[in-house]
Amino acid sequence: MKPRPRDKRSNVLSPPGSGTGRAIVIGPYQRTGRPVGNGHDRPPSARLEEAIGLARAIDLDVVEAGIAPIGDIRPATFIGKGKVDEIAGLVKSLEAGIVVLDCALSPVQQRNLEQAWSAKVLDRTGLILEIFGRRAHTREGALQVEHAHLTYQKSRLVRSWTHLERQRGGFGFLGGPGETQLEADRRMIEERLARIEVELDKVKTRRKLHRDSRARVPYPIAALVGYTNAGKSTLFNRLTQASVLEADMLFATLDPTLRAISLPNGLKIIVSDTVGFISDLPTMLVAAFRATLEEVIEADIILHVRDISHEDTDAQSQDVAEVLRELDIAPEDPRMIEVWNKIDRLDAEGRTRLSNMAARMPAERRPVLLSALTGEGLDRLENAIEARLSLRRIVLDLSVDPADGAGVSWLHRHTEVMEKSLRGDGRLAVTVRVDPAKAALVQAKFAELAKAT
Repeated sequence: MKPRPRDKRSNVLSPPGSGTGRAIVIGPYQRTGRPVGNGHDRPPSARLEEAIGLARAIDLDVVEAGIAPIGDIRPATFIGKGKVDEIAGLVKSLEAGIVVLDCALSPVQQRNLEQAWSAKVLDRTGLILEIFGRRAHTREGALQVEHAHLTYQKSRLVRSWTHLERQRGGFGFLGGPGETQLEADRRMIEERLARIEVELDKVKTRRKLHRDSRARVPYPIAALVGYTNAGKSTLFNRLTQASVLEADMLFATLDPTLRAISLPNGLKIIVSDTVGFISDLPTMLVAAFRATLEEVIEADIILHVRDISHEDTDAQSQDVAEVLRELDIAPEDPRMIEVWNKIDRLDAEGRTRLSNMAARMPAERRPVLLSALTGEGLDRLENAIEARLSLRRIVLDLSVDPADGAGVSWLHRHTEVMEKSLRGDGRLAVTVRVDPAKAALVQAKFAELAKAT
């Protein structure tokens, strides 16, 4: 196993000394250089660094990490016997209680490795679920994570321990074989999953009611999406002056947040911060969080935030695109605006190269370069949002009584007022731009409509 030097400095949410255990992180990557899974040709070193970050996100004390090149996947242990023995020695000498493997293990593989190493084994899916379990603070988030976790655990009910083979007594005079503990555990999980699904249906209904209430005073919604730690929460705070947790770590925030802001031309929009994505995101998490992710599906603008300074930014972008496809959102969706974040980490040459690259792209796909940390380029993003929204907004020419101050004020609050002038007949000519869903409301309130374009 090849060790890899690591930067031990990282933001954590817990105070020093509150770690959850000593851990070894292993990257079992194929010798071709490609990791097992959706790696998008990332170098093994970058994949291992991300796995270390995931382990530290639940306050694990990573005492050793390394890459374990493999040829063929072994059905019993995933990695070869020599590596199993080598890691067993490391676990004993370093007194590690947890081994994290950056891959997807079958239940049998996980059981065999735990027996060989006398330590808890977490694969990538289990590790991500543990992080989500820690980050979910709302009732809704906790339900979604529990549903995903139980779905995962249901497949892990293999006979790892002898108590699962014990039988409970049957009913009737002859008794009968009864029910094994394994079957009882599975039945309990299925019953709990059924109850959670009922609660999640209520969550879905409640979110739909919230969206319907917003539709009555329809402000456009701009949803932030992107790879975890791309800077979405920092950008959200910069746009909305909110105080959502920011930390240089994976999945620092999980629960979605919405805030209303006003753009420079007076247009009011709602900005939604969503959960971050990651490569090989467990499918049960995407399914469980679908009610939350519907905020993205229903959004008028989707801001894909990318950490453009990261060495794997293109691969991360592909991973986000894969999750969005599961939500039936194509990369070429006209609502999509790419935000190239963290330009403050680039030197002058890097900025020039990216600026030239962006300038050569078609206008409808041109990204916005900014730094959410410093605020540089934030005005360009706001202008891009306004320009994209204006493409689907209707222009109305209205005639308003100059004495109707309440009516003029209403127009400023609910539409984008582009021009006002006093006509020869003493009426006030007002040109506004409005969302199509709101046009009927404006026309009903101001019956004398001169022209709609």
